[in-house]
Formats: sequence, structure tokens, C-alpha cells
Amino acid sequence: MPLICFASPKGGVGKTTLAANLADALQRAGRRVLVVDFDPQNTLRLHFGVPLTDMGGFTADLPRRPDWRACVRETPSGVMVLPHGATELRGALGLAAALERDPELLAAPMRAILSDPGLTVVADTSPGPSHALAVLVPMASMVVAVLQAEAISAALIPDIDSGRFLGSGTMAALFAGRLRVVLNEVDLNSRLSRAAADAVARHLGPRLLGAVSRDETLAEALACQKLVMEIAPDSRAAEDIRGIARAVEAALPASGGDGFGSGWGAR
Repeated sequence: MPLICFASPKGGVGKTTLAANLADALQRAGRRVLVVDFDPQNTLRLHFGVPLTDMGGFTADLPRRPDWRACVRETPSGVMVLPHGATELRGALGLAAALERDPELLAAPMRAILSDPGLTVVADTSPGPSHALAVLVPMASMVVAVLQAEAISAALIPDIDSGRFLGSGTMAALFAGRLRVVLNEVDLNSRLSRAAADAVARHLGPRLLGAVSRDETLAEALACQKLVMEIAPDSRAAEDIRGIARAVEAALPASGGDGFGSGWGAR
């Protein structure tokens, strides 16, 4: 039932990579995990070895009200994947307009997914505010904002404090309390990176779930269409992500239940 929603005020911060690898870490910790891709780039699936030629998905087809169960991809990691699906600019704009007119296109299947008490759902959203994010945030147990350990992150702190990047007005104010932050690509050999990370950490306090060191193994894993704990379980990045998973675990309800039953998503 818990929904962990990954978001970011800006793109290019490694949000999708962290969403995929955190989902894997939670799976390895004993949770049954489904990841859902709401980013039109449709890249979340690649971390789990879904073939490049498989361009189908769930989110891009929302205006046609797809059966989400039929869109699930089983993966070698055990994490189940609902890809976004391939889309062009016209399709992405059409989806945004459809969700603005009728948020139930997304809200209804998400309620069905979250009705399984034994399932942990990790959602990867596109950077910045979106209609999908506006639907997801009220349902989320936790919203994880990803920032890089760089000077510009300090300028984004007001957006984190207010929840403004989640949307505008009442919703942002109401749900800012669910926000947690992960710092990505902390370069331990760079004084500037360490200083930026320290400044953000001091400001955020307990809202900071943890930090992930700059580590080439994350890029190498994606190049192989694998997860970092598959190819480099002893790497610094893998250990950092396990630490963040432990922090998330501590904040989420205990896993349990058989979910959809013995035939769906069984290991």
C-alpha cells in the first residue's frame, strides 16, 4: 500500500536512477515492489532489463483507460514495472490535457494498485510540477525530492521548504510535510561538492534521508540494463542506497499481506 513518489524541482539530477535502485533495495529488504513510470522519457524500464524494443506501457495509454495489470512487466530483479510507454510531444501534451480534464483517469487505477496492503509502489515523475504529480501527492506516504550536491541546490531550498515545486496553492502547503530529500552525486574529492552537501544537510535536518556518492558504477549498471546491486553490491553507491532504503523503511508501514493473491506477482 505505501506509495513513494520521486520528484525533483529540476531535471538531470539522477532521479530515475535513484528511484529504480531504491526500489531494488526495498525489494531485497523483503518488500514486494511495483515501480510506475510517469516520466515521458520512458527510461525507468531500462534499469530493470526491459528490452529496448518493448515500447508499450501504462501511462501513455491512460486516455484509453488501459488495464494496468496487463501492462506490468515482470523483471529478473523481482521488481514489477509499469513502464510509461513510448510517446511523442503531441501524445505527452494530450495526456497532460486529459489529466487536467479528468484526474480520475490516473486516480482510479492508482487507488486500485494501492488497495493491495502488501505492495510498495515507487513512482517516478517528470521534473517539476505536473498533472500526474498533483494526482499522486495526496496518495503518497512519502515524496522524495532528489537534489544534486552542487551550489544551485541551495537556491532550490525555498521550493523544498514550501513544497512549491509540487504545484501551487493549498496542495503544496498541505503536503510539504511529506517531503524528504536525497542528495545525489556527492563528490567526496570536491571541496565545493562537500560544502554544498553540508549546507543543504544543515538546513534540511531530519528531512534529509541520505546522500549518494558520485560513483561510476551507477552509470555502468544502466549501460548494462542492470541495477547497481546486481553488478557492484559492494560499491559506495550501493551502500549509500541501502542506507537510504533503511531510512525509508523506518518511515513506512510494515510490509505484509499476500496482495493480489498467489497468481499475481508471486515470487
